[in-house]
Formats: sequence, structure tokens, C-alpha cells
Amino acid sequence: MIEKLTTDAIALLKKLIETPSFSSEEDETALLIEQWFEKRAIPYTRTKNNVWATNKYFDASKPTLLLNSHHDTVKPNTAYTKDPFKAIVEDGKLFGLGSNDAGGCLVSLIATFTYFYERPNLNYNLVLVASAEEESSGPNGLNSMLAVIPHIDVAIVGEPTLMQLAIAEKGLVVFDAKVKGTPSHAAHLNDDNAIYNTIEVLQWFRNYKFDKVSATLGEVKMTVSQINAGKQHNAVPAEVDLVVDVRVNDCYTNAEIVEILQKESPCSSIIPRSLRLNSSSIPEDHALVKAGIALGRSTYGSPTLSDQATLTCPSLKLGPGDSTRSHSADEFIYIREIEDGIGLYVRLLEQIL
Repeated sequence: MIEKLTTDAIALLKKLIETPSFSSEEDETALLIEQWFEKRAIPYTRTKNNVWATNKYFDASKPTLLLNSHHDTVKPNTAYTKDPFKAIVEDGKLFGLGSNDAGGCLVSLIATFTYFYERPNLNYNLVLVASAEEESSGPNGLNSMLAVIPHIDVAIVGEPTLMQLAIAEKGLVVFDAKVKGTPSHAAHLNDDNAIYNTIEVLQWFRNYKFDKVSATLGEVKMTVSQINAGKQHNAVPAEVDLVVDVRVNDCYTNAEIVEILQKESPCSSIIPRSLRLNSSSIPEDHALVKAGIALGRSTYGSPTLSDQATLTCPSLKLGPGDSTRSHSADEFIYIREIEDGIGLYVRLLEQIL
């Protein structure tokens, strides 16, 4: 059965690659996922562009395990040399937009869910969510599904991790900051030039260290990623706009990061865009992690963001593919990574289900 499901999963991935599905435009790929369930007579629900299903013998008295990955993609990198919307197999690699991030993970989890769908007397219920809008952190993705699907006790989020166990993931807070000064004509002396004032502010951001360091995620990483000021050569602007990207470890809440920066940063103002993308983790002694370690998997902390950020339950990021290929030109996943990924997902769940 696993061999047949694997063949079908790879065929589904090829179809997904050849069907554009930018964030919030996933209508057609949602239809392809619906067809998978219809062909196998598995009841499902579509909520906007999210497609979800539960195992046949769902029992509300049991804890529930979420299997989740996304079917939206970013727009293709401009350096592509292959057609990003054509599934091309060369030298064991399946090329195409979304093949690695996160199509390989998605079809592997769909196959795994299907494998366990009719099994009675599971220790956990299973909920599969093929979600939308992950790449844009949009309002109609997994975050919108948590009030729709059954309560989740633990989750596996499918993202490319080389099938190693990402037991923690950094959160994200993006800030809009301002550095103010005195506007003036460029020909006149001005000791309060907002652009010059920014030099000291940028140095502060570059050197600042948060006190708490995580054993799995390391330090909080803060980066000034955008700067904008001025409209004409002969006018000194009143202010400089900065965008600050803060990757939050599991030692801080997003609210604590906001409090620290609003108290300590030398900016005239610094305002968070959102507090909802939190760090996430799962205890190392959780049965799911212990089962993965028993299968020879290693643990690590992930610096990249995923739909884990929307979850409050323990969650494990795990999937075939390599994160370094995500959003790259000529994105690909190895066929054998999907084959091995499905096999490992099944063996992992066999240990706890």
C-alpha cells in the first residue's frame, strides 16, 4: 500500500507544480487535493482554499494530532532557467515551483494520512489540513482553520527539514521605526539631521544583544532590513523610516520583545506590525520526538518561519526536502526524498498511534 500511495503522491505533486498557486490564489490546487480524497472515498471539507479531513474512526475523547502542510507558493525566482510550472524529472530530481517548499511535504503527509485513515483503535485522532496562504502569512490560512477543525493537541508541520526533527522554531516580529530630526534646506547648517542621527541608531541595532539565549534556538536575531528617507536632493527630511526584523527565540514572548525595544531602542518610535507569529516548540521528551530519535533522527532549532507560528500546542516541524532550496531558482526535490519521507512519517506514527 505504501508503494502505491508513494507513486500516487509523486503524481499529485507533479500536478500541483503545473498548477499555479500563489498565496490567496490556490483555488485550482485545492481542487486537485479534493480529487485525491474523492478518488479514495474519504470525506473532506474545503474551507476557502484549505482542504481538511479527519480519520474514519475519529473519537472526540482521544487527543488529536494535526498533519499540516501548505499548497501555496511564492512567485518564481527571476533566475529560473527551467519552466517553473513544468514538472521536470532529471537525475532523480523533480524540478518545479513548490516542489521542495512545500509540495513534497504536503503530498507525503496526505499519503501518510491516507495510509492510516481506515485504521481503527488509534491512540490519536488524525486531522489533515492542506492549508493556504502560508507564504504570505495571510488571514485565510491555517490560522483561520484552528476555530474550524477539532481541537489540536500536537502537530506535525510539513516543511523541508531533510527529515530531521525541528523541535523549536523562531517567531517573528516586524517593527516600523522612525528616527526624527529637524527638516531644513540642505544649504544651511543642521546639527539635527535625521539621516545622520540614524547612524547611531543603526549601530545600536547592530550591537544590541538580548540577554536570554535558547538552548535550541540560540540568540534573538535582530536585523534592520529596510531604510527610507528624503524626497529631493536639497531638502533634509524630518524623519527616517526603518523596518526591523526580529527573530524571537523561545525564551521570550513577542510582547516581551516589544516592551524591551520600546523601552531601550533609541528610535523616536518603534511599533510592531503584529504579535501573532510566535516561537514554537515541542518538549524533547514528547513521545513524537522520542519516536523520531529512535528512528535515527536528530533534533535542532529552526530559524525559519512556518505555520507553526500560528499554533499554541506542541508542534514538530518535519518533512522531506532541504530548506536551502526553498524560494530558489530551479527549485527541486529528490524523488527518493519523497519516498523516504513517506516511509519515515509512517514508521514515526506507527510508534505513537
